[in-house]
Amino acid sequence: MKKILFLTGTRADFGKIKSLVQILEDHSYFEVFVFVTGMHLLEEYGYTLLEIERCGYRNIFTFENHTHETTMDLTLAKTIQGLSSYVNQIQPDMIIVHGDRVETLAGAIVGSLNNILVAHIEGGEISGTVDELIRHSVSKLSHVHFVSNVDAKKRLRQMGELDSSIFTIGSPDIDIMFSENLPTLETSKDYYQIAFKKYAIAMFHPVTTEANEMESYAINFVNSLLQDHHNYIIIFPNNDRGSQYIINAYDKLKEHDRFRIFPSLRFEYFLTLLKNCQFIIGNSSAGIREAPYYGIPIINIGTRQQNRAVHADIINSDYEEKNINEALKVIDSHKVIPTNSDFGVGRSDELFLETLLDETIWKLNHQKQFRDK
Repeated sequence: MKKILFLTGTRADFGKIKSLVQILEDHSYFEVFVFVTGMHLLEEYGYTLLEIERCGYRNIFTFENHTHETTMDLTLAKTIQGLSSYVNQIQPDMIIVHGDRVETLAGAIVGSLNNILVAHIEGGEISGTVDELIRHSVSKLSHVHFVSNVDAKKRLRQMGELDSSIFTIGSPDIDIMFSENLPTLETSKDYYQIAFKKYAIAMFHPVTTEANEMESYAINFVNSLLQDHHNYIIIFPNNDRGSQYIINAYDKLKEHDRFRIFPSLRFEYFLTLLKNCQFIIGNSSAGIREAPYYGIPIINIGTRQQNRAVHADIINSDYEEKNINEALKVIDSHKVIPTNSDFGVGRSDELFLETLLDETIWKLNHQKQFRDK
């Protein structure tokens, strides 16, 4: 039996790995452990540990990694400390991390420095800001790469990663997006007491490299929503530096019945609400990755997603209030055809399991080698 440790720090990365955790949890060859930290343990952001606990995993461990300073470097250091202690306790055969968060980097550091195989989900992608630096750093610290598409594989090869360590499985959240088990729209609205017949979704995150400007960006965003006429479901940002400016700006919306504000939504319920919304506005990756699959119109604001692979006709705006307003004026007539993008077809969990059941992966050299072109 192989011990597999998954690390999750945000509602977003849990949505990405959920199907992968479940398929191993259900298999007798693997003993699964889930290390839960970061936003999941913050009440202000919805205490999403509860969503993980609802899954009924046998081994869930929680660790509070936030410091009073809330700077990324100190959060990284504290996460390394807590994860290292847990890893020493359970002695996993593999640590699995996702994406480009500080917690992800901590997992890769702990694994590689303790001679444990590290597997990285969705490496080789490009986005922007400091997140991209973290993603590529994690890739270089990882021994195994589960990528979304051919382009991501090509970038990892450019970085000197071996072909034998790269496996294309698609984006795991697609497994859930087209699951027959998603709740109905009526169920989702009832669960969150949403009375809107029609609505849009707004998700606006801080940009770590533009933290000093986030207060003005947040004010512009909120002012545009107030001048607009649509109903909105608004979801809190992640907890990166600058997030409090956005949360404070949302206070102005609480007096108006066109807005319902949530710290977080359960992933399956969010997908149902996204699938049935009029459009999505903000700078969330959901507007770049998930929305195009459903054919949902998108207004993308600012630089956070500027280098992402785009597979839809997206309306882009800068942070200026007047330009966001202009985008909102044309969004109702903007039509998007559901995309057949290259992020997989909903079998990521099966491909993931097949790879881990192959003895070859467990024979990969823990001492990584750079592959010259």
